[in-house]
Amino acid sequence: MNLPKPYLVRTGLDEILAGLREGDAFPPERELALRFGVARETVRQAVHELLVEGRIERRGRGTVVARPKLVQPLSLKSYTEGAQRMGRTPGRLLVTWENTTVDAELAESLRVSPTKPVMHLERLLLADGVRIGLESTYLPLHRFADLVDDFDPTSSLYAAIRARGVVFGEATERIETVLPSPREAALLETTTAMPMLLLNRRSVDIDDAPIEVVRALYRGDRVAFVATLTDG
Repeated sequence: MNLPKPYLVRTGLDEILAGLREGDAFPPERELALRFGVARETVRQAVHELLVEGRIERRGRGTVVARPKLVQPLSLKSYTEGAQRMGRTPGRLLVTWENTTVDAELAESLRVSPTKPVMHLERLLLADGVRIGLESTYLPLHRFADLVDDFDPTSSLYAAIRARGVVFGEATERIETVLPSPREAALLETTTAMPMLLLNRRSVDIDDAPIEVVRALYRGDRVAFVATLTDG
């Protein structure tokens, strides 16, 4: 049986990867095309699939085997805690910190008047210095106005919130796949063709008072999410 060339190429690339370790150089497209006896476009498509899956990455003018994806648990834990559990060094870069008004839907989620400002904190999430996510957090200003006095935006926001005596009760999250805007792609140092994981979350405290509304965009080639489910 004659198998399709794209299938044979992809199977061959998987075999090559199985013999390489993180950081090893991945063969260039021209060499792969000669090895498999196919057009470079066929190889290019298979390599693109591996890039999107996060199994290889561009580094300089070449391509190398990528680190495993950062696996984040879906829980009321901070990004810092999730990254550290995987032995990665978390980091954040501040993009925006402002008090601003929001639309009626977001105001309702935070239980504030649409005419009243809320706190907006936008930060890039890093793992071992690599930009993997863009997090936009909205907080009710009447609860957290004093963050401006002592909060370091490169540190854990959840730790700062808990230090104020706030106890997280529960959160509702929705995850979907999207493509980034040109601005988001530039901030995340990727292209608008890179699939993203979009996480929308609303958290409340044990008294059901809103804590935050978050829109977090994660690079699909760098991050995966995991949840633990129980029957009961």
